[in-house]
Amino acid sequence: MKNTFNILFTVKMYYILFILISCTVINGQSENQKWVGTWTTSPQLVEPQNNPPVPPGLSNNTIRQIVRVSIGGNLLRVRFSNEFSSSPVTMNAVHIAVSKGNGLIDKSTDRALTFNGKTEVTMAAGSAVTSDPLEFDLTPLTDIAITIYFGNTSRDVTGHPGSRTTSHILTGNNVDKEDFTGAITTDHWYVINTIEALASDSAFAVITLGNSITDGRGSGTNKQNRWPDELAKRLQGNLETKQVAVLNAGIGGNCVSKQCLGPSALSRFERDVLNQSGVRWLIILEGINDIGGSNSIDVADDLIEAYKQMIYYAHSKGIYVFGATLLPMKGSSYYSDVHEAARQKVNDWIRNSGYFDAVIDMDKALRNPEDTLSLLPEADTGDHLHPNETGHRMMAEAVDLSLFTRTEPVTVDTKSHSIFLEPECGTMGSNWQVVSDDNASNGKYVMVKNGLESLNQAPVGKDDVITLSFTVDSTSLYYLMARVNCATYNDDSFWIRADNGDFRMYNGLVSNGWEWKLLDSYQFESGEHIITVAYREDGAALDKLVISNLQFLPIGKGDSAINLCGTTDIKDSYEKNVGFILQQNYPNPFNPRTRITFKINKANEVSLKIYDLLGKEILTLIEGYKQAGEYAVDFNANKLSSGIYICKLLVGKNADSKKIVLMK
Repeated sequence: MKNTFNILFTVKMYYILFILISCTVINGQSENQKWVGTWTTSPQLVEPQNNPPVPPGLSNNTIRQIVRVSIGGNLLRVRFSNEFSSSPVTMNAVHIAVSKGNGLIDKSTDRALTFNGKTEVTMAAGSAVTSDPLEFDLTPLTDIAITIYFGNTSRDVTGHPGSRTTSHILTGNNVDKEDFTGAITTDHWYVINTIEALASDSAFAVITLGNSITDGRGSGTNKQNRWPDELAKRLQGNLETKQVAVLNAGIGGNCVSKQCLGPSALSRFERDVLNQSGVRWLIILEGINDIGGSNSIDVADDLIEAYKQMIYYAHSKGIYVFGATLLPMKGSSYYSDVHEAARQKVNDWIRNSGYFDAVIDMDKALRNPEDTLSLLPEADTGDHLHPNETGHRMMAEAVDLSLFTRTEPVTVDTKSHSIFLEPECGTMGSNWQVVSDDNASNGKYVMVKNGLESLNQAPVGKDDVITLSFTVDSTSLYYLMARVNCATYNDDSFWIRADNGDFRMYNGLVSNGWEWKLLDSYQFESGEHIITVAYREDGAALDKLVISNLQFLPIGKGDSAINLCGTTDIKDSYEKNVGFILQQNYPNPFNPRTRITFKINKANEVSLKIYDLLGKEILTLIEGYKQAGEYAVDFNANKLSSGIYICKLLVGKNADSKKIVLMK
């Protein structure tokens, strides 16, 4: 009897120990670990001429694609993208393994990915999916094979044409086949997007944002020697930087503005930079295509303003930003006296403005000392614009590795004051309608009812307008921007006025899907103000407004609005799924007091805390067991300095957070 008791006691203790160890892991992430991207490629629409060969194509066939990771880990997950396709894509099965080259894998490492526990997943048009965490012995700088057995696919497939690696395609289901000998080959990637590794808290990633030079043009196919690859090798060879991953966000032909083909650096900044896991540094090498596509030196000023915007949003996420000077281009199709003057103006600003946290002088590293406006002959592919394999290595060598050992907090500009407003939550006339859309902020947008137009003057009846009130804390010049979706020039305008001023017409707001547009600027005195929106053309869709003292277009859907409606479909769905809702504080920004409200649907352990941007706990507002109901907490930040803070609500094991801005 005693032995039986001892056995049961031992089993029980092991079970308790297992539970305690398991409780330190949340969503596959332990307290001293986090997800960090170890490889990525920026998704875009793959042109039909760059689709896989026909036969066999992708539908109902298998493709094996090769990528090289930077840092390692024992647990990974993979993101796949269908964001630029117009129809769904089904992956019947996905495997991952160590590549041995030429389509061959190390069979002992072959593992199947799952998605919510299932091996099959369908990505809707415009969406992406991430696999479940998978145990995998991921060694740094290892070539990994991702093998996908597709169901039906879209012809306008999402992918990345400039892979510089060979993909292998076999007909039918060959997802677990070791050898792809005889496969059709193509040097493009399809639907694969990012690999993340579960790494230690000391691990971080650097993103290289750029065009074809960063994408690897001039490097060797299957050699993995783009300049970001060469940088990853250098980081791994240095003891102090072995935990630094490199994520290549280069796209061939990419521009900073909208004049280039494909998503611009600004339009993709949120997805390809801000939303990546574990990012601490950003290197920007963008702008040469903007200069080459313009005939005016004024393009330099446009680039500088765009750099400022990217720096601002990266800093707000705690990301250091390093500016890389633009490479010489004399002798290329881009070169002229005007183009060169624009390049010199941009490079001078990068070097001397002080906006960047550091400067990486790629121009100086690769220019010909005999003719400083041209590339070194030994680094030139021959087109006098793109570096060759030697040039890519030299670019990586120009990066000071000590940049990735800095630990002090990123300096955040706290002078910004941006107020976001949801039109559907204002006082809305009966001639307007609210439309549901998952891609709209708050899940909804507004447009005038069909058939109503007022082209010559603004309609001013109470049924014709939407009024939105807001308060600014200081007298300043403020910019009005709107997130609109206007498909054609026949449905792209509104009438808007500030306070009791005259209505102004805003026309020509044609957009490619949802986009932010700069509308106007106003000198607002400290205090309360009103924006009134009237319709001009039916079909013009309005999602959100922002009043800001910065002339920076917001990223994505922008921050939470100060006037969120009392109940929305999104709120109802969120409460149903997790049992609570955390509202945006009001006012926001604030000085020094603000009110934070939340609701829980059932009794639970609750904590409400304030953190800084580095994750350091500043203050506990609530801690303990709370009954179901609505709660409001007045937060006095008189002892804190101006800046951006995080308000985090934890209910049971579920959490939500909001960014709050203190402006003194």
